[in-house]
Amino acid sequence: MDKVDTNEIKKLITHVIAEVVEYKPNSMVNKVIIKKPTGNIMVMSFDSGTEYTEQISPFDTFFLIIEGRAEIWLDGRLNLLQSGEGIIIPAQHRKSINARERFKMIVAVIKSGYE
Repeated sequence: MDKVDTNEIKKLITHVIAEVVEYKPNSMVNKVIIKKPTGNIMVMSFDSGTEYTEQISPFDTFFLIIEGRAEIWLDGRLNLLQSGEGIIIPAQHRKSINARERFKMIVAVIKSGYE
């Protein structure tokens, strides 16, 4: 089962973002960094073999890989990202994730500008 921690991390202190969330066997884990009405930022970990089924978001989304390598499918096209690489996914585009190996990423969702 996926675990989502909706409590924001502490403000005004330094964090090693890759250490904010741990790996959990056979799971995807989310930790909220910032949650606002205009968008949110999370850090996520994916254990190897984990899948994030295809979804379409009504908002622009940014993925930044901070540990490992990720297989991200956008509109049926494969994108292989490794640590330090990011990709912007425009609103209304299909995305799915297949973790062939475990990895962590930062996810930023921008909700402002949408009615």
